[in-house]
Amino acid sequence: MATSGENIAMPADETKTDDYYTYVEGVGNIPRDIYKHVKSDPLGDLPRYSIHIVIQHFLTFLTFLILASTGLTLHFSDLWWSPYVMSIFGGPDVARLIHRVSAFFMIAASLYHIGTLIGGTMNKIMKKEFDVKRTQIPLLKDARDIVHDFRYFIGREPHRPKMYKFMYKQKLHYIAIIWGTFVLVTAGTSLLFPETMATIWPNPEFFQDLARLMHADEAIMAITVVVFWHWSNVHLVPGRFPLQWSFLTGRITREHQIEEHFLEYINNLKEIPEERDYIKKILREKGHDTH
Repeated sequence: MATSGENIAMPADETKTDDYYTYVEGVGNIPRDIYKHVKSDPLGDLPRYSIHIVIQHFLTFLTFLILASTGLTLHFSDLWWSPYVMSIFGGPDVARLIHRVSAFFMIAASLYHIGTLIGGTMNKIMKKEFDVKRTQIPLLKDARDIVHDFRYFIGREPHRPKMYKFMYKQKLHYIAIIWGTFVLVTAGTSLLFPETMATIWPNPEFFQDLARLMHADEAIMAITVVVFWHWSNVHLVPGRFPLQWSFLTGRITREHQIEEHFLEYINNLKEIPEERDYIKKILREKGHDTH
């Protein structure tokens, strides 16, 4: 599926699908599997995140680790391992204080993120540069990409789908983080300020019990998702192991972007002259049309 300003050229090889090549003016025909032939810096070649997103991710990551380690230790204080972990934090009273301070910083990071989204979006709208395809907003194409990607992994498609800056997995991760943060903050606030929240909830006793249940269960679910889904997908999969540095450098490797975010790479070709020169050189070396 072509983006605005993008034309699809038929390849000479009839065994290839009709979307194997993507024509970019001033560059030529970009084959879908060109990522196999490019060079990549492990620290990143192309822009991915702003400095604001890098800072917000670091704050969220750090506070999440502290909240998870202190919160679960306090919640499971009767288990054999809890006293050993609790001693690291200086006892239950200090662990509670650390937990609450970390929660404050996580909320601050979330508000910082919301401010960045609103401010950045308004700025792009005013400059007429806003493109919904380069955001985390779910689109109908994401559903088609899931089906296409599944067919690729079972050998029914020759190539992965051409995806935007944020693919379907990342959008699912993002939605999970939004939901988890909302539940944890709401439930945690109810537990920390029961008298105040009792004036808000229609059935204070029920909602207080629900908050106690949801806070612990959502924390366990969040840890499970982050460790077994997010970290594995981002850092441990082949081609990314042992670490993907985008969360620190704000940049993505050329190979990764072309493979999983092909349509964003097309945008970068239009916006970055140096990248156009590089990919034209690779195309000439591989015998592809650069006219």
